[in-house]
Order: sequence, then C-alpha cells, then structure tokens
Amino acid sequence: MEKRKLGNTDLDVSVICLGTMTWGQQNTEEEGFAQMDYAVDHGVNFFDTAELYAIPPTAETCGRTEEITGNWLAARKNRDQIIIATKVAGPGTHLPWIRGGERDFSRAHIDAAVAGSLQRLRTDYIDLYQLHWPEREVNSFGRHDFPEDAEIRENEKQRILGTLQILGEYVKKGVIRHIGLSNETPWGTTAFLNIAEKHSLPRVVSVQNPYNLLNRTYETGLAEVSLQEQCGLLAYSPLAGGTLTGKYLDGKVPKGSRRDIDPRGSRYKKPHAEECVRRYVDIAEQAGLDPAQMALAFVNSRRFLTSNIIGATTMEQLKTDIGSAGLTLSADVLAAIDAVHQDRPNPCP
Repeated sequence: MEKRKLGNTDLDVSVICLGTMTWGQQNTEEEGFAQMDYAVDHGVNFFDTAELYAIPPTAETCGRTEEITGNWLAARKNRDQIIIATKVAGPGTHLPWIRGGERDFSRAHIDAAVAGSLQRLRTDYIDLYQLHWPEREVNSFGRHDFPEDAEIRENEKQRILGTLQILGEYVKKGVIRHIGLSNETPWGTTAFLNIAEKHSLPRVVSVQNPYNLLNRTYETGLAEVSLQEQCGLLAYSPLAGGTLTGKYLDGKVPKGSRRDIDPRGSRYKKPHAEECVRRYVDIAEQAGLDPAQMALAFVNSRRFLTSNIIGATTMEQLKTDIGSAGLTLSADVLAAIDAVHQDRPNPCP
C-alpha cells in the first residue's frame, strides 16, 4: 500500500483511508471490527471518523462510530500503529442533540468535543483533528453559488485566529498532533494557513472535501493550494455516495443502500448525472475494469491527493475499494474519462 506524507508532518498515511461513518447505522460493531482488521492486513494505517457519526446522523447513533473504533483499538492494542482522524461538528441547528444545537468553534465547544472524542476513541491523543465544516456560511454540501444572504463578517479572520489559538493549546499539550479542515474553500484554507504563519500557530495539514468523477471542483483553486502549501486533499465520497458503481442507474435503489436509508436525499441525484455515470461505467467495462475501482483509481492518481477515504457496508465492497490502490489507469482510460468531464463537467458540484 502506497504511503503519502500528511502535509508537512512526519506522518506517512496510506493512500486509502478507511472511512467509518456506516458503523453503528448500516454496520454492526462486529462488521466494523472485520473491516478494520481487513484494512490493516492490507496496508491501511489511516482511519477517518467524526463526533457526529454514524450517517445519516441521528441522536441515537451520534458518537457510536467513534465508540466502535475505540473498542477495536482497545481490543487490538495497536493504537500506535493507526493514524486516527476525527472531526468537531460545525455550527447549525440541524443537530440539536450535539451540545444543544448551538455549536461554534469557541473554547467551550471545542473542549467538550475533544473530551468526548477522546473518551469514545479510548485514547489520550488524536492524530488529525478536523473542523467538520466552516464556522462561516459557504457554498458547501452541494450548493452551487455563494449564498446571497451570507453574512460577511469583518472579524472572520479574528475568529479563525481564535480557533487556531485554542487548537494550538491542544497541540502543545500533545492531545492533538495535527489539525485539518473539511468542506472548506480556497479563501478559508489560505486564511488558516496565513494566520497560522503570522502568529506562529499550528498550520492545517489537510483539507477533507468531496472529490470524484461527478465533482472535480476541487481542481479549481484548492488543488493549487494543496500542492503549493503542502496541504493535501483527503477525498471523501470518491464514489459519489455509491453512484459511480452504477447501482443506482435506471432508478434502482437497492435495499439498505445509502439512498434507501437516508431521508436527506443525495447530492448526486442531479440532471446529467445518470448520463455521465453510464458513460463512465461503459469506459470501465470496455477496459475490463470494475467501475468502482476505476473511479477510485482516478482519485488515487491525483498529485494533490494525500489520501482517498473509502467507505463500505460489505466486505466485498471493501475488498474492491482497497484493491484500487494497486490499479494504474492507462492513458487511454484517462483520456476517455477526461472527454466525459469536458463534455459534462461537474454535474454534481
């Protein structure tokens, strides 16, 4: 399994990161244990979770994924061999069961979030602590345009400084080793980097954003930031929520799949998406490739990528996903993929 440097740190993470958000909802603890065992046996040393998981988020399953991960770490006694990434939930009233729904990145909320994650993960340190989404309003989670009603606050940089100072204290104490962003923009990423440099605070080492064949918007703006600033992409939803496997073509919704159980709907069910998926599946079949492995191998091939966060509900899916690390796409396949993208760019931004 190829390893890549996490930002400018001394940590080498596997190009495949094991995403965990199905554990405690679609997967049992026993199934989560089996996934972690298989992943580690095949060279994966990087797991990603969050305080709000499992997904879809509910009060009943909140924190359960971290608990399953922590129980496995305690049972296998291998904490020093695994790089654990987790996240603090951002602001918004849509998750009222997390700190009363009045979250922000103030000291009280970060203190509570860190303490909760440490307890559930059964560890005394977190390798990568990420801000799950920005404290300010931005066009993330499938929004196309910058929100017209967003409040542009004059003290936004001061808020970022305050967040970095709080996290910096945890880094000094060794409770957090490194910090990262998620669902962030080019402005936000560069603001965090510049403010950290100006005030001698810990710099962010990664950006966890969506990236897949239906959404390559990271390439515009953020890819250059990743390369120039050693702040690489942790790609989530590399299969577009399973869409790029082709299993949702022709209106199919397999029982137990994400679209079947998640009442929020899918950001990958958009005009022109099905047309593109069908074309990508055809490219894979003509090349004798599994469509999922082709889509994942494309993400793995990007220079600005640090790690590709895969998720699976079955061991068969997991084996396919991890197997993509050994696949190199031919120039012909890459050209065919790019032709689709040029024709129908980013149908699901």
